[in-house]
Amino acid sequence: MTEVQQRTDADGVADGGSTVESLTRQFVTFICNNEVFAVDMAPVQEIIRVPETVRVPMAPSALDGLANLRGKVLPIVSLARTFGFEERAHDDATRAVVIDLGQPLGFVVDRVASVVNVESHQMSDVDAISATVNSRLLKGLLKDVGGHPMTMVLDFEKVIASEFAEIAALAGGGSNRLGAHQADTLPRQRGDLEDSSDELQLVSFAVAGQEYAIAIENVQEIVQMPDNIVRVPGSQAHVVGVMTLRQRLLPLVSLRRMFGLPEQVNQESGRIVVVSLGGVSVGVVMDTVNEVLRVNKSVVDPMPALLAREDDMSDISQICRIDGGKRLVSIISADNMFRRRAVKEAIKAVEDQTSEENGLDKQQDTDDEEQMVVFRLDQGEFGVPIDSVQEIVRVPEVLTHVPRAPAFVEGVINLRGSVLPVIDQRVRLGLPAQERNDRQRIMVFLFDGVRTGFIVDSVTEVLKIHRSAISAAPRLSGEQARLIGRVANLEKQKRLIQLLDPSRLLDGQDVEGLSDLLG
Repeated sequence: MTEVQQRTDADGVADGGSTVESLTRQFVTFICNNEVFAVDMAPVQEIIRVPETVRVPMAPSALDGLANLRGKVLPIVSLARTFGFEERAHDDATRAVVIDLGQPLGFVVDRVASVVNVESHQMSDVDAISATVNSRLLKGLLKDVGGHPMTMVLDFEKVIASEFAEIAALAGGGSNRLGAHQADTLPRQRGDLEDSSDELQLVSFAVAGQEYAIAIENVQEIVQMPDNIVRVPGSQAHVVGVMTLRQRLLPLVSLRRMFGLPEQVNQESGRIVVVSLGGVSVGVVMDTVNEVLRVNKSVVDPMPALLAREDDMSDISQICRIDGGKRLVSIISADNMFRRRAVKEAIKAVEDQTSEENGLDKQQDTDDEEQMVVFRLDQGEFGVPIDSVQEIVRVPEVLTHVPRAPAFVEGVINLRGSVLPVIDQRVRLGLPAQERNDRQRIMVFLFDGVRTGFIVDSVTEVLKIHRSAISAAPRLSGEQARLIGRVANLEKQKRLIQLLDPSRLLDGQDVEGLSDLLG
């Protein structure tokens, strides 16, 4: 039962067994900045405690962020900020009144007073009032109701229109759905990718100070170490155990143990690279994940035959020379890894615990998932389809500033002999600037044949998200709706991941400016 229902019952307001006169209306009254307000009961869905929120770039200033309300994404709005009141810290009395006028919104108020019945003679218009709040946002006044001589009735349609033009349009009869342009974003991005037959795309990671890589086509996703790992009795030392990943059991093997390296001091900080081959998956525990590399095959050499026969080196099929050979990356063959006895044992242990029915559902579940590269900006998590990402590279110590570059370009870098324009994603999304640090990465996208890099705070994982967890993002502003069309609500993990449409990061004029820069 919601707080609205509880208050209604407590105040003796009409329920299913009572009769309310036709001229009597029901209002919720609440306090904001010592002012008493009321709202008609009809659009009030419920009253809740203020939930935790995630910030939304390019949203109106009154928006606190997005929250998870029983599996649904709910925008939370500061009513005090909307009115220009002084903001107060939340306490036990602070509530969010959820109003639905085409798109549910939670309005934060200092406290809810009561739910009251109001007779017609207690209502009047606003002509004779000079209040703190602009009377343009008021519907009327209530006299001598709920112990208050005068209560202002808010017109929430006008309140929403003053801050959220997109939602106001929905209240006028529109619908909150994905735009048609988003439905064909992925096919268009795949078509834009240039021929890369002479290149390898690799996911690189570090183990005991050495850099390794696996072909990206064999990497299903990258996830954090779970809190709970089930040990497999009688297994080889290489086998860490079994974890649950989206209702499936995933065997885990340690690359450190496979290569005879010392144990990591803080294993909880590691990453799991889910490697797949022939429909079978195994999680490989790494220290850190570095970047997504796109390298020319000319800088990739086969593993020397003498070393390839050594047990510890049998998994490594090639060596990649980067930065003129100053940086060597060992490429692990997924095929060789899956031939290892320890990996086979780990897979068999999971197969023994997995029913045949789950196995039959595997392809269906895969079809219902989207694979996203997840990155962080400020305090928020964002995602883009993995197919849209060309590569992920480190941010160099110095970005070269070009005098005739467009204003939004932070600088350019030399990426394997080509000039790559770099844009600070924080600046692009109106977030506060941040000093350069080792965790930052450049995510490279392709726009009409022009490669462009965007600096993000960090790239955290490659994640498969079930489509049932993805919904249309609330339309809070035109620019926000254009760029952030969807939200992944991972309720059990208490995470809201805002999904960007990479094709909308730059408009046509921006791409022309970049073409001129490179031209």
